[in-house]
Amino acid sequence: MNDIEVNEFVKKYGDIEAVHGVSISVKPGELFGLIGPDGAGKTSLMRAICTLIVPDAGTIYVKGMDVTKEIAKIRSILGYMPQRFSLYQDLTVEQNLQFFADLFQVPLEARQKRLAQLYQFSRLGPFKKRSAGALSGGMKQKLALSCALIHTPEILVLDEPTFGVDPVSRHEFWDILRSIQEEGTTILVSTAYMEEADQCDRVALFFDGKIKTIDTPKGLRSNYEYPLFSIQAKDLRAAAEFFQSLKEVHTTQLFGDTLHVSFTAVPEDNAWHEWVKMSSANLLSWQSIPPSIEDIFLDLIGNNT
Repeated sequence: MNDIEVNEFVKKYGDIEAVHGVSISVKPGELFGLIGPDGAGKTSLMRAICTLIVPDAGTIYVKGMDVTKEIAKIRSILGYMPQRFSLYQDLTVEQNLQFFADLFQVPLEARQKRLAQLYQFSRLGPFKKRSAGALSGGMKQKLALSCALIHTPEILVLDEPTFGVDPVSRHEFWDILRSIQEEGTTILVSTAYMEEADQCDRVALFFDGKIKTIDTPKGLRSNYEYPLFSIQAKDLRAAAEFFQSLKEVHTTQLFGDTLHVSFTAVPEDNAWHEWVKMSSANLLSWQSIPPSIEDIFLDLIGNNT
């Protein structure tokens, strides 16, 4: 039995259908990622899994329990960290943890051991007397995660936990999630950072209320069938327009100071030299590259420059 089973989930807000018949399954002990931009429908799905909103159609089961009928049981085994976790800014780290321990009715005899574990993995022990409002962004996220874990949930649901966090803290946060997973916890996490897909066992690429595909990060890359090149040019916009005019080109996409171009077949060397002439020597260099998750995602949603 899967820990989370979503079948044809639909959610509407007035006349707007935010999620259109989504289906996913999360296996016991899996770290499953929902990858997609803001407004894709990720939060609606996660809130429904956490029994906070009711599906307008479809079914959701957590450990075999219906989210519309066994709410109390599901909440007792599930930890949820929303995108904007409401820590009590005036309370210390320790007081916030004690508050959530009280909220989840963590027995006193087990509480101290659990707090010690949380301080150890979050590295918040030296800061337990500091007010939450005085913590850095990364430390606040670690405290929020610790509060979600205080009752030792079997399933952890995290809505964009690394949003707005610096790269070093993001790396540390994923290390923490991996250590939690190794203890047997099932984790469902959402993120708009495409590169974080590689931290997950499997991912669903989410866009416009629909799932475009579900696979392992390795599987997504191996299934990408188009030769991809990174191109540098004097004028990237002009280069993008040039490649879009070629029948051999599948997609073009700007990536910082380079242009990613995918082709229907690997270009011959003489084709590149011809394109340099045709572009008035705008092209400076080109090299074959493996696709990133962002390349794959943009291809799936048909987002050309």
